Amino acid sequence: MNSLPLTYPPSPKSNQVDTYHGVDVPDPYRWLEEPQSAASREWIEAQNQVTEGYLKELSGRQALQQRLTQLWNYERYSTPFKRGGRYFYFKNDGLQNQSVLYTLPSLEAEPTILLDPNTLSEDGTVALSGMAVSENGAYLAYGLSTAGSDWVEWHVRDIATGTDTDDVLKWVKFSGASWSHDHQGFFYSRYDEPNEINKLEAVNYYQKLYYHRLGTSQAADVLIYERPDQKEWGFGGSVTEDGQYLLISVWRGTDPNNLVFYKDLSAPDSPVVELISTFEADYSFVDNAGSRFWFRTDLEAPRGRLMAIDINQPERDHWQEVIPESEDTLEGVGLLNHQFVADYLKDAYTTIRIYSLEGEFQRQVELPGIGSAGGFDGKREDTETFYSFTSFTVPSTIYRYDLVTGESTLYRQPQVDFDPSAYETTQIFYASKDGTRIPMFITHKRGIELNGQNPTLLYGYGGFTVSLTPAFSVSNLVWLEMGGIYAVPNLRGGGEYGEDWHQAGIKLKKQNVF
Repeated sequence: MNSLPLTYPPSPKSNQVDTYHGVDVPDPYRWLEEPQSAASREWIEAQNQVTEGYLKELSGRQALQQRLTQLWNYERYSTPFKRGGRYFYFKNDGLQNQSVLYTLPSLEAEPTILLDPNTLSEDGTVALSGMAVSENGAYLAYGLSTAGSDWVEWHVRDIATGTDTDDVLKWVKFSGASWSHDHQGFFYSRYDEPNEINKLEAVNYYQKLYYHRLGTSQAADVLIYERPDQKEWGFGGSVTEDGQYLLISVWRGTDPNNLVFYKDLSAPDSPVVELISTFEADYSFVDNAGSRFWFRTDLEAPRGRLMAIDINQPERDHWQEVIPESEDTLEGVGLLNHQFVADYLKDAYTTIRIYSLEGEFQRQVELPGIGSAGGFDGKREDTETFYSFTSFTVPSTIYRYDLVTGESTLYRQPQVDFDPSAYETTQIFYASKDGTRIPMFITHKRGIELNGQNPTLLYGYGGFTVSLTPAFSVSNLVWLEMGGIYAVPNLRGGGEYGEDWHQAGIKLKKQNVF
């Protein structure tokens, strides 16, 4: 260990005081909110010198760095998805800064690189921040951000030739892209162009939803929807699988509740209709069959349920519950092979259940163990899909799932230089200060005596409905190799048990009870 004394640089205090509702609130370090000021840069550099001076003297640091590099250097794949008869997936060779997008006409074919974000800038500061493939698999719309900015510039790539078109969209923020089914363009949201002074720091208001047609300038984009009376509203447009409707999810800041509007694309002059016009719950669109729309919602169901709304009879008393709320948290729902694929959190780990379109339970997907699963992308006609599975000691492994037989087969398994069988994860439950039952994952080497004397890394987070589910981490693995214990409690404020769990965390924070 390093025995050198640590002498921290001074952190000057200012006399800054703000008054809120008659209460004076000191804020002596307000000056640090200007990170590029001379005073802030001097303070940051001095802090870094103390840190680096201490760390470079630690014995074993080089060995740890070598082991971390060795473990991080393994191939990583995303789950494949299919558009227009082609497959797409991301792959990282191991130490690449960003994963590379590949495409192939069949699972047996040789993949080709469609987009390598690592080549977009010499210093690696340009990142892929969003993408959407047209329904016929002919075009890729992709967004790029520079130096971590929220501003995203969108481009279009011809998938057959691998070359970009002349389409360039600027001043896009907090938006994806959704292609119209004639493959001639896509919907996206943007803000008005800011000036040079405020483009990186000012708050953005009055987002607008547009349609961009390929081969035209951004100035010619068609304004689909705006709300001059609601400066904080943002709009996420997505085209339904049948291509007939544009679903518009209306968001407001970090509020988890949203509104839902729609526009009939089969009638170009049709108005935008407000289907759900009150910020009362979260509504996540799943799919539709004609005028019947399905939503996953936490309306009167903190752990989520699936509802059906007929837009021809949109009144609340005509809504139908398809999958009721259960003891587990319904994270999301997909529609594949004319079945609902429901993603649940059961005590903070994944379970996947299959339901009929009438909401009848059919079977549970047999996952490889207790962990986190994701994927299950696809269309309602698809009989195959892919999912990833990971845990605290298992890196993300890709499986192909047959929706007809219910069988999973291994598709991609990363090769990492360690033996996962040498470790184990258990889940325990403990009583919080107010008696609430709290789950906690504990991971360690097999055979270690849990006598309270082992070095333990405890990590917890409870807020913004963020759920702490089993996840693979190379840095945590090195900790485990050295005999450490890794413990993760699922604190209230997260989303492990739905909206009530989240609200309980907010209440405890206000009461200073942790």
